[in-house]
Amino acid sequence: MHRLNGPKHAVERVAENCAPHGGVNHKGTMKIVHKWAWTILALVSIILLSASLENWIPINPTEVFGFITGAICVLFVVEQNIWNFPVGIANNIFFIVLFLSSRLYGDMALQVVYILLGLIGWWQWLHGGTNRTELHVNHTSAREILILFVIGAVATAGMREYFIKINDSAPFLDALTTALSLIAQYLLNYKRMENWFVWITADLIYVGLYVQKELYLTAILYALFIGLCVVGYTSWRKSENQSPKEILL
Repeated sequence: MHRLNGPKHAVERVAENCAPHGGVNHKGTMKIVHKWAWTILALVSIILLSASLENWIPINPTEVFGFITGAICVLFVVEQNIWNFPVGIANNIFFIVLFLSSRLYGDMALQVVYILLGLIGWWQWLHGGTNRTELHVNHTSAREILILFVIGAVATAGMREYFIKINDSAPFLDALTTALSLIAQYLLNYKRMENWFVWITADLIYVGLYVQKELYLTAILYALFIGLCVVGYTSWRKSENQSPKEILL
């Protein structure tokens, strides 16, 4: 994630260069929102983990750890904090175990791909800007959107057929959310603003899918992701105004 000679300074540089701007009032408001979000997450995590380990609620500890790391990862993304990548990789590992037990093979395989994409995104955020500097928020071109749409449609159709053959429990939805999530992660890796819209679309489908599979805590997590996506989009829009413009052809 960082160069070995200064991980702390690398994180600080990213935070300084990418933190949302837009006036004292906005910055102060965002700090309060983020502080409350972290506080609530800490309390909820402690309660859920204790309840799961003591068997007060019928929730697998693996799902709880997936919830915790997933929420932390998204909060880091909202803040444009580089640590979203290592936390995200930990989240992928927990969900590999969870989805394997639920026979959601597409989602399970997706986590493996996420780990690889996370490593790429980690490097990209640190060195993907002009002259290998930190990457700033930018936009997806119309041409790139068209290409991604075609790739997503073809990938969904192909994966659906494959998931049917391996007895996946929700072949079409699993294929669709897998394709959407890969596209969203690609856009996130390159700090494209449009990543938030793709994540919201995928998360809406995920909520219904996980409720159907009785993974209620994971469904709640993805419902929270939708709200965080809205916050993230707003925060990135503010930071974009202060970032060097990156023009995509």
